[in-house]
Amino acid sequence: MSRSTDPGHFFQTETSLEETARKSQKAGNDNGKPITLPSKILAVEPDPRDIGRIFVAESGGTVRRVVLETGDRRHVYRGPTAPVACLDIAPQRIFAGSWDKLIWSWDLETREVLKKYSGHSDFVKAVLCFTLSSGRELLVSGGADASITVWDVSSGAKLHTLKGHARGVQALAFNPFEDEPLKDAVVIFSGGSEREIRQWRIDSHRAMELEGSEPILEHETSIYKIRFAGEDVWTASADNTARRLVLEKGVWKTDTALVHPDFVRDVVLDDSGRWAITACRDEEVRVWDIATSKLHHTFSGHFEEVTGLALLGHVLVSVSIDCTIRQWSLKPNDLQAAIVAAEEAKGGGAKEEPPKPKSTALITEDEERELAELMEDSD
Repeated sequence: MSRSTDPGHFFQTETSLEETARKSQKAGNDNGKPITLPSKILAVEPDPRDIGRIFVAESGGTVRRVVLETGDRRHVYRGPTAPVACLDIAPQRIFAGSWDKLIWSWDLETREVLKKYSGHSDFVKAVLCFTLSSGRELLVSGGADASITVWDVSSGAKLHTLKGHARGVQALAFNPFEDEPLKDAVVIFSGGSEREIRQWRIDSHRAMELEGSEPILEHETSIYKIRFAGEDVWTASADNTARRLVLEKGVWKTDTALVHPDFVRDVVLDDSGRWAITACRDEEVRVWDIATSKLHHTFSGHFEEVTGLALLGHVLVSVSIDCTIRQWSLKPNDLQAAIVAAEEAKGGGAKEEPPKPKSTALITEDEERELAELMEDSD
């Protein structure tokens, strides 16, 4: 039996060596027209001013604007000395949460650092900016310290600290159906590492848990993403599911559960309301038929965990810790062509099988801190 003489292989199992070889071979594919960046990509947001551009958060401590058609990636926002984990885009500025425990803001055009918001005692994992009916701009952040902080954007002052989650807060979402413009208030949802989704009412003077609300406990463990679509809520979780939650008699309940073989990092819904698209730790991007809850197609190209998704019209953008941005067309003809090509590649036109789930045991403390692995090299 041959043995490797590479010193880097001495303490690796045969399984890990095979996995390394598999990823190395897969890395050469050009599916999704990959745009390669210098470091791992941890989050993505569309540019609200240009449907052909996105912003990405990188483990190298930068935020970058990328032009999808040309691959131009020269517009870089600098400052953090640790990985940037989350983003939100306001009309004139960009906000980013970092492992350095700060929220950074830059002028969108000049890239000048405008403010640094300091108050979390651990990684910042989620940021959300919105404007109240009074015109006051607020910023909300969630951290690995299990706290949610409300900030005044203009002054940088910390206004409120919300407690309720027992572990890190990883997702924030604005509820468009619960805002109270006459009362100058909004409602946001937060997702925690302990499985809870909580609801908070925030106005110019106070922030508190929504009166009469109880934690939503539809997942078994960590919530990575919360998105509103119509009157429904879609969530992505480390329990290997993406779920649609509907409000029944004042209680949020699971209406649809899309089962995956590994953690689900993100979920987006197309404008037609037909497709739910998910990003999974198993490197795949899946398109699901919402009406039937069946897997329609799998976009395969990434060779590491897929960390985020963005929809730009008919173009789906996926990002990964493999350092690539990939684009997939959801136009009916293009999607059908992708399905045919995938079936032919498998040989004999075999239809795609739904993913088989792995164990959905509760996440451990080590898994909760798994983001720290992103600091390591991808070699």
